Amino acid sequence: MKAFLLAGGHGTRLRPLTDSIPKCLVPIRGKPLLDIWLELCARSGITEVLINLHAHSLSIKQHLRRNGPPVSVRVVEEDQLLGSAGTLAANRDWVGSDRAFWVLYSDVLTNTNLQRMSEFHFSHEGIATLGLYQVPDPSRCGVAITDGAGVIIEFEEKPQKPRSDWVFSGLMVAGPSILDLIPPCIPADIAFHVLPRLLGKMLAYPIKDYLLDVGTRPNYEKAQTTWLGPGDTSPVESVDPASSRPLSINTQHRAQRISPGESS
Repeated sequence: MKAFLLAGGHGTRLRPLTDSIPKCLVPIRGKPLLDIWLELCARSGITEVLINLHAHSLSIKQHLRRNGPPVSVRVVEEDQLLGSAGTLAANRDWVGSDRAFWVLYSDVLTNTNLQRMSEFHFSHEGIATLGLYQVPDPSRCGVAITDGAGVIIEFEEKPQKPRSDWVFSGLMVAGPSILDLIPPCIPADIAFHVLPRLLGKMLAYPIKDYLLDVGTRPNYEKAQTTWLGPGDTSPVESVDPASSRPLSINTQHRAQRISPGESS
């Protein structure tokens, strides 16, 4: 499978750290976040990764060439940020006729089994499968509500009064038909512009493994003491175990290819 690894943001929530370091290269216990992601992709059967770049793009390209990624990497520079959905639309030819592809937010730190989630997606009928996890403050996230069959029937980004603590993890498997739902506006955002159009057509997949949005200073600092590496399967917060069934929640540019092992 192929994966979009979205890394074009400025990382404003991590300043002043990201004034000199790209957000995707911030170290987690001494290891760049990007390297953690690419190793996870390689372990999960993902063979090609497209990374969109904007801020500090030269530093990221130099890092990739110097270290030799374990998967084939294509970097695409965006002079103007296209938004998470805009990046997908601009690179739909890269997806081609693939049955499905991954969308991964690079400021998420996780060791969850991506291959298991993709198998779940293929075994159920749906345009997309969203990884969901529980957080203590869902008002800052995209909140999902499902029916009894695990189909997402409501989705709201950063609601003032959340009706659930299950939120979008930043991990999604989707079929190519999702690209037709992306509006032509720039920037176009997945959570605001696309997911509300998929209600009743996407499934929820609960993530029980370690998963943390390290895009904020408190969470970034938390990662330095809680992240134990790819073998750590303990959740950051208490999450119901994932099962083989859908989750039921009750509520009231420019492209450049970098091949595996390539170095400068």
